[in-house]
Amino acid sequence: MTIRRAIPLLGASDLAGVRDFYSGFLGFEVAMDEPGFMQFRSPSTPSVQIIVGSERGVGLAHVTVDVEDVDALHAEALRRGLEIVYPLTDEPWGIRRFFVRAPNGTVVNVASQH
Repeated sequence: MTIRRAIPLLGASDLAGVRDFYSGFLGFEVAMDEPGFMQFRSPSTPSVQIIVGSERGVGLAHVTVDVEDVDALHAEALRRGLEIVYPLTDEPWGIRRFFVRAPNGTVVNVASQH
């Protein structure tokens, strides 16, 4: 299984302050600015990213793992009897994903671009 990257998902109530901190202070570029969440990326290494949002914007997941074959991982999660928190879904913004709960309680957004 090819994992392309992992992106932390951080909660926040003050998205304007978050923008100033990650973009203004740390120098990340704003890659996406949507109601309830923002995605930041490194200008020198675009695969280095952070997503920050309100509970509504980020949802249940704590980290995103971008994989080559989300369907294969979904089938493996089912085979192992792992808890699927959000079903395998084709999202309108161009990703296919599902959320699975790790043994420590962390919810992982397993996603693939399509």
